[in-house]
Amino acid sequence: MSHQKTPLQDAVFGEDKSNSILVLGVGNYLMGDEGVGVHLVHRMEKMDLPPYVDVLDGGTAGFFLMNVFDVYGTVIFVDATMDGRPAGTIRSIRPRFASDFPKSLSVHDVGLKDMVETLYLLKENNMPDLYLITISVEGVQPMTTEMTPPVEQSIETAIGDILALAEEIRDSVS
Repeated sequence: MSHQKTPLQDAVFGEDKSNSILVLGVGNYLMGDEGVGVHLVHRMEKMDLPPYVDVLDGGTAGFFLMNVFDVYGTVIFVDATMDGRPAGTIRSIRPRFASDFPKSLSVHDVGLKDMVETLYLLKENNMPDLYLITISVEGVQPMTTEMTPPVEQSIETAIGDILALAEEIRDSVS
């Protein structure tokens, strides 16, 4: 297995990622379904992805992730949401402000929403395109990496949706 640099390492070493798309999975890996975004990017890391798609496990890092927005022109967030929909429901939105995020993202929702608001303030005219893929969960399961079957089964579909979205974005800029 070859050692691949992370997107942040690429940025440090000077590789231009402005035309690349970052899939940023957020969530707490140790809280069951709440970590679906992280589980999804771990699965994508093992795939043969298009050269313009990078993936990053953002965990619950919040403001520590702000540097990636200096590097990428497009970021697709993947996160769990407790929105009352059936577990495993996948939705795609284009958030412009924190108020555009679903009312009940998972337990780290304040950090993600606050980070996006801060980005808009700091990068007013140089903001990357943001997309949010949410996967509905019914709750969190503390201290487990296992997900419930409906959420686990939604990952493959969500990956297909993300790759289709990335291709659509890429084609629209070409």
